[in-house]
Amino acid sequence: MLCIQAERTFTNLPPPFFDISQLKSSFASKGLNVKDLVVLSGGHTIGTSHCSSFSGRLYNFTGKGDMDPSLDSEYAVNLKKKCKPSDVNTLVEMDPGSFKTFDEEYYTLVAKRRGLFNSDAALLDDKETRDYVKLQATTQGYTFFKDFGVSMVKMGNIGVLRGGW
Repeated sequence: MLCIQAERTFTNLPPPFFDISQLKSSFASKGLNVKDLVVLSGGHTIGTSHCSSFSGRLYNFTGKGDMDPSLDSEYAVNLKKKCKPSDVNTLVEMDPGSFKTFDEEYYTLVAKRRGLFNSDAALLDDKETRDYVKLQATTQGYTFFKDFGVSMVKMGNIGVLRGGW
């Protein structure tokens, strides 16, 4: 059952290892724009992830046993203490310090190169997404909560069947 749920998730949501081009394409295929991409990524402010979802960034980024150079080295050391290369059970906070609170702190972490997933780090690889990350990191919620609501409604309208019964 869990495997089926994970499969359904990745059918509808981009996986955590996508780069910025793949993310933009995935969101566009659902009728969502680049702003929606970076706004909805802010949902990573809540929750945890298994080490296996990001361990490639720590131990084998290019297939040569290396670490993702875009990852803050101090943050990487802390993650390596929690997650060993083949760990599939340990959970790590996606937004350390406020993983149970819906806030804009996620953007502060991403701006400091402390986004947990490759897809978080990828937000710094595009001018438009990087500008939004920096705006939210420095203004602390200036427009994030309103923007998130708008993008969630757009996402909620994806694939809605309309018409008669």
